[in-house]
Amino acid sequence: QVQLVESGGGLVQAGDSLKLSCAASGRTFSSDAMGWFRQAPGKEREFVAAITWNGGGTYYADSVKGRFTISRDNTKNTVALQMNSLKPEDTAVYYCAAGTKTGSTWYRMFRAWDYWGQGTQVTVSS
Repeated sequence: QVQLVESGGGLVQAGDSLKLSCAASGRTFSSDAMGWFRQAPGKEREFVAAITWNGGGTYYADSVKGRFTISRDNTKNTVALQMNSLKPEDTAVYYCAAGTKTGSTWYRMFRAWDYWGQGTQVTVSS
């Protein structure tokens, strides 16, 4: 059974940091792209960050560039999202995703990803 399990969410104040983690199991994800998306109430799921299978390429939404860092450890089948200088507008449920397609042009399209976690809530108070 393929599973992606996120952890690390919580309630923080503006300017604080959080680190989200995603543990993958049920198959080998070392050949897959991994990504993070988020969804705020009443809004569509939006791209946050993605990383290529070997960690050689990282991609970010403009809204988080310079504040968030995605990383992965293929020996542990994990991916992380370090979030610094958090803002109230970062409040959302954050989802981990894995994708098997080649290339990178599809990263920002949430329907293109193959596996999803259940999400972890991040709330940033002002």
